[in-house]
Amino acid sequence: MKDAFGAPQSLLVLGGTSEIGLATARRLIARRTRTVLLAGRPSPALESAADSLRTLGAEVRTVPFDALDTAAHGETLGKLFTDGDIDMVLLAFGVLGDQAHDEADPPAAVQVAQTNYTGAVSALLICAQALQAQGHGSLVVLSSVAGERARRANFIYGSSKAGLDAFAQGLGDALYGTGVHVMVVRPGFVRTRMTAGLDEPPLTTTPHAVATAIELGLRRRSETVWVPGAMRAVMTALRHVPRPLFRRLPL
Repeated sequence: MKDAFGAPQSLLVLGGTSEIGLATARRLIARRTRTVLLAGRPSPALESAADSLRTLGAEVRTVPFDALDTAAHGETLGKLFTDGDIDMVLLAFGVLGDQAHDEADPPAAVQVAQTNYTGAVSALLICAQALQAQGHGSLVVLSSVAGERARRANFIYGSSKAGLDAFAQGLGDALYGTGVHVMVVRPGFVRTRMTAGLDEPPLTTTPHAVATAIELGLRRRSETVWVPGAMRAVMTALRHVPRPLFRRLPL
C-alpha cells in the first residue's frame, strides 16, 4: 500500500534498464519503496541495474520480459501479481527508432510501433486488470510530448507515442473509481542513452528531473504530468500553429 505521500511499497518497472525507470526507482526507494521488480530482456545491463538498486536497501528481482512477445505477457506479468500486491507499475520501455532509416524500411517502422504501442497496450491491460483485482495501485505511463503533434523529423516515433498517450488516458477514465490511478507522463527531450548524439533542443531535461516530477505527481494524484512544466504551454501553442506554417518550423 502507499503512504500519505503516495510512495509505493512495491514497484514494477516494465523496461528494467530504462534510465528514467531506474531514476524513479531510486527516488522512491529513498522514500518508502522496499520491493522492486525490474522487467526486461535478460542481459548484463538488467542485472547491473538490479545490483545498483540493491545497494540502496531494496529487495530487487529481475523478470524476463519482451515488449514484442505479447503472447507471453499474460503468463509473465500475471505471475508477478500472484506473489503479492504491487502498488505501482511504471511503463518505461520504448524505442526511438531512426526516422530516415525507418521510412525506407517498413518492417523497422512497424517494430517501433509494435514496441511503443502494441506492446504497451498488452502490458497495460494485463497490469490494469491485476491492479483492479487487488483493489488499489498506480499505473504510470511514460508518454512523450512528441505524441502531441506529429513532426516531420520523427513522425513514426511520435505517432506511436500519440497512440499510447490516447490509450493511457482512456484507460485512466475506464479505471476511475476502481482504486487504480493512471498517470500519464509527458517528458520533452530527455538526456539519455537513447538520445545520445542528437542535438538538444531548449527545455531538455534529465531522468532525475522526470523521476522528481513522477514522485510529485503521485503525491498529488495527478492524471497528467509535463516535464518540464513549461512544455505544456509550448505544446499547446504548437498544436494550434496552422499546418503550412508548422511544416516550415525548424522542428
